[in-house]
Amino acid sequence: MSNSVFILDNGAYTAKVGVASETPKLIPNCIMKAKSERRRPFIGNQIEECRDASGLFYILPFQKGYLVNWDIQKTVWDYIFSKESCSVNLSQLSAIVTEPIFNFPSIQEAMTEIFFEEYECHSLLRINAASLSCYNYKAEYPTTKCCIIVDSGYSFTHVIPYINDTKVKDGIRRIDVGGKLLTNHLKEIISYRQLHVMDETYVINQVKEDCCFISQDFFKDMEQAKHKLENNSIVKDYVLPDYTTLRRGYLKDPGPSNEQQTLRLSNERFAIPEILFHPSDVGIRQMGIPEAIMDSIKSCNEETWPHLLSNIVLTGGNANFSGFRDRIYKEVRSLAPAEYSVNVYLPQNPITYAWFGGKQLSQNTIFPNLVVTREEYEEEGPSVCFEKFDI
Repeated sequence: MSNSVFILDNGAYTAKVGVASETPKLIPNCIMKAKSERRRPFIGNQIEECRDASGLFYILPFQKGYLVNWDIQKTVWDYIFSKESCSVNLSQLSAIVTEPIFNFPSIQEAMTEIFFEEYECHSLLRINAASLSCYNYKAEYPTTKCCIIVDSGYSFTHVIPYINDTKVKDGIRRIDVGGKLLTNHLKEIISYRQLHVMDETYVINQVKEDCCFISQDFFKDMEQAKHKLENNSIVKDYVLPDYTTLRRGYLKDPGPSNEQQTLRLSNERFAIPEILFHPSDVGIRQMGIPEAIMDSIKSCNEETWPHLLSNIVLTGGNANFSGFRDRIYKEVRSLAPAEYSVNVYLPQNPITYAWFGGKQLSQNTIFPNLVVTREEYEEEGPSVCFEKFDI
């Protein structure tokens, strides 16, 4: 079955796409315009053809975690299915498409309509990415009955408990901190301290990915960052790309400045991702991830607590920050009852983990019962999808 299933994990920042029998491609889910080439919009991976990616202007289909700009999304999807990218014809394929937790019915209906009426897909399954991650985890650890998925993506961080493959809706917690907020905050700090980079979202996002890490002891690292250069392990220089010899910047030890333009990064290297643990640092009155995990677990039946605590799964782009797993483990361990063991699982690639969950699901015998076929849709309309898909 998996050869005829196309999986589209439609994230707000990157779409993870591909036929289930192949490896997924990562495609930026946006259209970008560059100062250097005003006339040409770059869709998805076409950004690699852009000669100078400084001052890129993003046009995003998602705002605050939900799909709102259909024209942009449709353009990106057309690109994904085209010969230039995945070259697929959906009329012969089943499609698994992910959508956000608690998605709006109007968005769900429009999405279903596009896949059946415009792309004429053979059958469709609309599902949350976290449910696919849960499915992947269950395939790796078949004896697991419960797990808690921490999905920290571009717009939000969600904590979602699953008991016997079913998400516990009362236990879902959302923190309004994601990769976009971290990048924007880093732009503000760098602009305030050394160089105006408010228009450089693309480059500063790379700076964040290459430089930032999660502190295991925030105050100790803060003290360390105050030391003089020779005794300071935190201060680094980031060589900015010039788009002639260097397309992506890199981190190096602080040295005398040469002709390359560099940013000197100190405590922002760990203070930026610290917002995931203390959203109140930027005025967001919400819990950090470890407290949200505990709060979510405590909303479930007490007999499930030990199972949930020993199966915490980290997914989404922010899980790639160095030290993320260790810090979550340390803090959840200190908050959890002493008699329960805590285990935090970080997949090899937290970004494509949900996509591979879709692959596992497509190979399961239950898969044909989960999808809505085009015939069912034409007979019964969108209501059949609302009945069948558990969102």
